[in-house]
Amino acid sequence: MIFIEVKAATAFRRSPPPPPPSFHPEPAAALRFLRFLSAAAFVLIALGFGLWGALALFYRAPFPSPYPVVIAALWTALTLGALVGFFGGRRRQAAAVLFLAIALILGWWSTLRPLAERDWAPDVARTVRGEVVGDRLTLTDVRNFDWRTEEDFTPRWETRAYDLSKLVSIDLIANYWAGEAIAHTIVSFGFADGRYLAWSIELRRQRGQEFSAIAGFFRESELVIIAGDERDFFLLRTVARDEDLRLFRLNADPELARRALLAYVKEANKLADNPRWYNTLTTNCTTVVVNIGRIVAPGAFPLDWRVLLSGYLPDFAYDHGALDRSLPFPELRERAKFSGRAKAAEALPSEEFSKAIRAGIPGIPQ
Repeated sequence: MIFIEVKAATAFRRSPPPPPPSFHPEPAAALRFLRFLSAAAFVLIALGFGLWGALALFYRAPFPSPYPVVIAALWTALTLGALVGFFGGRRRQAAAVLFLAIALILGWWSTLRPLAERDWAPDVARTVRGEVVGDRLTLTDVRNFDWRTEEDFTPRWETRAYDLSKLVSIDLIANYWAGEAIAHTIVSFGFADGRYLAWSIELRRQRGQEFSAIAGFFRESELVIIAGDERDFFLLRTVARDEDLRLFRLNADPELARRALLAYVKEANKLADNPRWYNTLTTNCTTVVVNIGRIVAPGAFPLDWRVLLSGYLPDFAYDHGALDRSLPFPELRERAKFSGRAKAAEALPSEEFSKAIRAGIPGIPQ
């Protein structure tokens, strides 16, 4: 009996229990997953840079037509060839060719610099500069053209002085030219003596250049800040172009108006000394205005999709209490339209013109 027990104990010591099972992924499965991730990343990079590079070369290659088209087509063929090679078993060679090509095109892209001197279109030939001494603001190259048509006009660039202590209002003007979603934004500052000073941030076109929203993503044009007479700005857009303009009085006290105007002056001086590219999405007439507004009144312009779809900027301002709220916004929007009044007041001098276009607009003393 004792022998049996000793033998059993010995057998137990010689046969320890098996360790608990543990999970070890199959090396082949992990490798397949990594290969899938690398292939997906390669495809995304190839397609992304393929499209961007083709458009960049088409719009910015420094060669006369039709060479940009040919170069863009060659770039497209290169990226497609890299994809075919990658999935045809030549992964390393395809990746090396593609990434070398991307490095070369990014190197070329980095050499593109905005310029202050080109053969500019007459209406954007100059950019405003300002100087402030006490309450006196002096601006050089204020635009005051007489427009009959877009091609028939009398150019005038003036030096004007304004008394900042008489600054009383800010108006937001939305210029609709491509449906309700897209509008050009103008900001106008009113003074107690009845004068108004309008500011427009625009794409700086070269002579004969046509506007292209797609080209605006690819460093085709510089940015320009123009200060001018309301009669100039609004008759160009109503009489010469027959566009839809709407004017909204912002809820801003004189101190806020002063900070906003001085922010425009500072930005204009900076731009005159250091040219910048216009960008359809990130650096345009609305985004720059909103950025200035955020400097003047931090927290007043939270992130919102309506900043990108500039036609809805007045809706955005209304929802955040920046406009008169005595009426529902649809009614306020209708009463803000003034293109007809601008055409009717075409013959009036500047101060009377500015008064006439504001007739009946809520929030503006009549």
